[in-house]
Amino acid sequence: MTVHQVALEKTAVRAAQYPNTGLPELAFVGRSNVGKSSLINRLVGRKALARVSSAPGKTATINFYNVENKLYFVDLPGYGYAKVSRAERERWGVMIEEYLEKRKGQLLALVMLVDSRHEPTALDHQMLEWIRYFGYRPVIIATKTDKLAKTKVDAHLEVIRNALQLTEDELLLPFSSESGFGKDAVWGLFDSLLEK
Repeated sequence: MTVHQVALEKTAVRAAQYPNTGLPELAFVGRSNVGKSSLINRLVGRKALARVSSAPGKTATINFYNVENKLYFVDLPGYGYAKVSRAERERWGVMIEEYLEKRKGQLLALVMLVDSRHEPTALDHQMLEWIRYFGYRPVIIATKTDKLAKTKVDAHLEVIRNALQLTEDELLLPFSSESGFGKDAVWGLFDSLLEK
């Protein structure tokens, strides 16, 4: 998809605040600072649509980005380390769970981001189990591949695939927000989901 129009349409902390347009949704989830905002910005060709921060935990709401009036990119709060209280992190968990329960009819895929440089954490494993529990086929995007030597990317992807015990129909795609590497493959997948 070529993106000309995109805007942050809604921020929400509960289901009553979600958009009611009926547009399909693709939701992004991952550890704090894994690169969700950077990935969204790269996919839509904007530098600062989604706020990027070096401090973990900046996304404290569920953000709905309207893309071409055809779908929403939904940026969910990051999990794991964040300079916020435990109560706030628990509130984010409740927010994510409510979103997953309430949007089953509209949510085309749950896109989980992991850092390509590291083995998935216990929280990544927990999130993947959650995704499967709610009945979604996970799509895993390994971010920050530009920080790896090109000759090592495939080996790191294999480590992630094995650590998460991905099945053959659970996709793992490499991505770099810096260079745009992987953007066409990700959009190819999203376009195919929209056509179903």
